[in-house]
Amino acid sequence: MKKKIVILGVCTLLLCGCGKTIPTLENGEQAVVTFENGDKISVNDLYNTIKDSYALQTLIQMIDQHILELEYPDEIESKKETAESTIKAMEENYGKDTLLQMLQSYGYASIEAYQQSYYVNTLQNQAIIDYGKQQVTDKEIEKYYNENVIGDIELSHILITADTTTDMTDEQKTEAENKAKEQAENLIKEINNSENKKEKFEELAKQYSKDDSTKENGGNLGYINIGTLSTAYDELIEAAKDLKDGEISTKVLTTELGYHIIYRNSQKEKASLDDTRESIREKLGEKKLENDGTMSITALTELRKKYGVEIVDSEIQKQYGNYISNSIAAIENQSQSSSTN
Repeated sequence: MKKKIVILGVCTLLLCGCGKTIPTLENGEQAVVTFENGDKISVNDLYNTIKDSYALQTLIQMIDQHILELEYPDEIESKKETAESTIKAMEENYGKDTLLQMLQSYGYASIEAYQQSYYVNTLQNQAIIDYGKQQVTDKEIEKYYNENVIGDIELSHILITADTTTDMTDEQKTEAENKAKEQAENLIKEINNSENKKEKFEELAKQYSKDDSTKENGGNLGYINIGTLSTAYDELIEAAKDLKDGEISTKVLTTELGYHIIYRNSQKEKASLDDTRESIREKLGEKKLENDGTMSITALTELRKKYGVEIVDSEIQKQYGNYISNSIAAIENQSQSSSTN
């Protein structure tokens, strides 16, 4: 049975929960501020004022916390621990007083308020990630498996880096980069001209490679695959897919790390579709979210519909509708602007 959640009088509930006797106006409205001359500011006055500027975002956070804790009961404690540890790290980094000042400049009344917001945000992110995965079809998973999934490759590399310093001119840095790339190209020629390419590769790796973690082992990275190491190494794997066992790259591979020469040692059989299905679903879900920024908005609006959320206050309901449509329009405009540039 669908559970309906009706949100109303949020500010009133917050203000009346303190256990104190609250003054009441003649018309029955409760007062939150009184003046010496007998004038008062009522709860309704306060509510009607802040709902035009502050209420919507607070209300959305309250709604999402409620429904996401229902949706992810097993995630509550871990997400709270994540928020708490994040705040502790920020306090150690900035100092409590400085952190509070920073957060207040962003509209948070206290560190605790930010921690609460961070906690809800981690739940929202979980819902968005799950929504992305739900949009992936079995056909898409099978296509990705057939075209992209490969067995682990035992790969070796020689990394050559440019000897640059921060005080160099752009021209000097370019010259150093060209020199490093030329060195890598000469190493490829030397390996190809040798009788035993594997032995020569390992010898040159020990002598010239700037990867201190692998050079003494002849540059061997072990069995790796897409996602095993950083994205820079993913580029090496992509290149290794086109090599046969015992072959080296015919040209220098350039990544953010520097200039690479790779040697493909061997490859294992790839895992079955059943064993890789969920990891593929996650990867494709992330890709869908990257390609369509509006899905993050849709994910949460659909979840609110699932739990029958109804905002009774007509003015805030109107604000909510505008907020959703404006958020989607802003993301679409940004996406169009990025594509044209």
